[in-house]
Amino acid sequence: MQGFLHFIFTSFNYIMSLPENLIEPIEFLPDFLKDAMIDSLNLVPFLFVIFVLIEILEQYFAKKKHLFVFFMKKIGPLFGSLFASIPQCGFSVIASTLYTRRILSRGTLLSVYLATSDEAIPVLISDPTKVYLVLPIILIKIIVAIIVGYIVDILVSYKAKEPVIEEVHPTEIHEEGCCHHKLSDATKTKDFWLHPLKHTVNIFLFILIVSIILSYIISVVGTEENLAKYCLMNSPLQPLLVSLLGLIPNCAISVAMTLLFIKHTISFGALIAGLSTSGGLGLLILFTRNNDKKDTAIILTILVAVSTVVGLIFQYNIFGINNLLNILGIQV
Repeated sequence: MQGFLHFIFTSFNYIMSLPENLIEPIEFLPDFLKDAMIDSLNLVPFLFVIFVLIEILEQYFAKKKHLFVFFMKKIGPLFGSLFASIPQCGFSVIASTLYTRRILSRGTLLSVYLATSDEAIPVLISDPTKVYLVLPIILIKIIVAIIVGYIVDILVSYKAKEPVIEEVHPTEIHEEGCCHHKLSDATKTKDFWLHPLKHTVNIFLFILIVSIILSYIISVVGTEENLAKYCLMNSPLQPLLVSLLGLIPNCAISVAMTLLFIKHTISFGALIAGLSTSGGLGLLILFTRNNDKKDTAIILTILVAVSTVVGLIFQYNIFGINNLLNILGIQV
């Protein structure tokens, strides 16, 4: 057993050293490009393993769509928040589709958006220096999502055309994931492995592009601290601007926000704000399929307002909330 563990450890170190050993000797590449390529390539094995696990979760829950619809209708924001917190790419799309057919409440939809954990979680997990923040971020988003979801259902629902709850057959749910794959079609062995691989390549390219841009900018401005000043670090505008950035329905945005945080360019509060508005392709479904544009505007306004306020609370340690995290050994 000891020999096997030594082999695994040695193989892991060899794989992790490959990018640096291959790229560093290339003399014509500038240092900022080398650093970005090495850092990005080192994440690939972690990303693939994470996306395989996510695929397993998606396949399991794809077979339970009827339970998903049932619980989303019965206990709305609570179930929606817990379900959406699982890193995946399909639940916000399903929730948006159900909402546009007036099957879910606004509070439930908002709770799904606020709790959705997409590419930010795999990126944080794959970074050893930030992996300890994954659970706190998920818990913060779930708590905020549950509270906001129920408050909206109680107080704000009258401001837009009232949804009429209708029945739906589980097979009618739009279930296309972020990489445009059908969850029900991915049970075959080939598709099961191809989607995590495709997802890994996509996110790797996002990370590589953003890392190259950030590394180049840092090489020009001098330090990460200088870049942080240009990004309005510690300004009350930063959580608002990052929350607006999170509305862009593309998983590259959450990757970019996470890398900005890792580079100490945006605050933890701004990251929370951005990830809380980052509903992924679910937002695109809402934009294009919700016929009540006033309703869509109200949902987005609430989403941005709540995310910004929560971001400011963490950025300025309002109510001493960061002190509580520090007691738990979580440094934000």
